[in-house]
Amino acid sequence: MQGSDEGNPNRLYFSAKNITIYNADILHLDAIDEGSIDLIVTSPPYNVDIDYEGYKDDIPYDKYLEFTERWLSKCYTLAKGDGRICLNIPLDKSKGRRKDGDGFQSVYADIVAVATKKVGWRYHTTIIWNEQNISRRTAWGSWASASAPYIISPVECIVVMYKEEWRKRRKGVSDITREEFIAWTNGVWNFSGENRRKRIGHPAPFPIELPRRCIKLFSFVDDVVLDPFMGSGTTLLSCIELNRIGIGVEINPRYCELALKRLKDKLHQLRLEEII
Repeated sequence: MQGSDEGNPNRLYFSAKNITIYNADILHLDAIDEGSIDLIVTSPPYNVDIDYEGYKDDIPYDKYLEFTERWLSKCYTLAKGDGRICLNIPLDKSKGRRKDGDGFQSVYADIVAVATKKVGWRYHTTIIWNEQNISRRTAWGSWASASAPYIISPVECIVVMYKEEWRKRRKGVSDITREEFIAWTNGVWNFSGENRRKRIGHPAPFPIELPRRCIKLFSFVDDVVLDPFMGSGTTLLSCIELNRIGIGVEINPRYCELALKRLKDKLHQLRLEEII
């Protein structure tokens, strides 16, 4: 989850028309102008011990919240006054819970509190993403007993917040259809999670439908969209499809390579090879 890129904090990995990738730590990156980002769409590390190839994803929970405050503060400075953030996070944390009685962690509630009470983001809404039990999770605990049942929720949250004001300050071009607007302004989204981890090559990719909906609903054509935890580049794929300016930041060089390959494949598919 955390790493140090302070020796070369602004390593530009790739840049072409409307797409930029930095192989860097968002905490130390200063190549992006403050107050320049229209929309942030990201899914940060969940701190559930996922193998991100050398980056620690199982730090103590209080340290995880400190890390969360730092990167949310960084993103706050990068956002425009009417900038928005769509933050895909879990409802709670069960994996890796302590055995001494601390129990689950209310990740969603804690991150929202950090973002709004400590950093300054203003809360707008929460979208519940029903991933339709893509992981085939089932209930567990004492069978048919009130002794110690555990609740498994096959949902994740997309927290929508803004910096200073919700209404956009400029008139832009929207590309969302009437049908999409009606369906997506319903706060429960139903689509499958990403179950192609081996094919994509990243341990925790999210489906392209997630950034696609966020980008079309909350930004204009040609807006600047940032993903500070780019991973396999799914947010940037959506930017290419939807004519947004995409910036991705990723600390792991192999994931930068993976994201660039996916972008080139997408451009070839769309017959836009001249962009790269």
